Amino acid sequence: MRKAMIVILAVGALGLVGGLASLALKEPPGADADNPQLVALGETLYGAQCAACHGKRLEGQANWRAGLPAGGLPAPPHDASGHTWHHPDQLLFDYTKKGGQALAPKSFKSNMPGFGATLSDRDIWAILSYIKSQWPAEIRARQARLNK
Repeated sequence: MRKAMIVILAVGALGLVGGLASLALKEPPGADADNPQLVALGETLYGAQCAACHGKRLEGQANWRAGLPAGGLPAPPHDASGHTWHHPDQLLFDYTKKGGQALAPKSFKSNMPGFGATLSDRDIWAILSYIKSQWPAEIRARQARLNK
């Protein structure tokens, strides 16, 4: 009887630990420009999902600050010349997942689509990790202060 109780408790404890580990694996990893696996995945996904608008080298579209005839703005650069690094990671994540219009003021038209149905949270964090990995150290440090 005692052995059976110990086995039951041990199995229960292992189940609890396994369940907690499973939950931890489902959590988004965050944007980590120092994680080579995440950056490599992000580079591939950026090329497939983002480069058509934001440029292969993160350079954005020409005249990205000038309004388009149909409203909104051209796709901005994600390199150090743009304003991406002026925003905290969570805002960048939400903007990518939900699309620009979901977060923009009603008076502003955003042409940024949401990728929540196309990309997993991990994929979005990977893309943001890749983008951040391309910034100079001083830009990364300034943007990191926004995340605190």
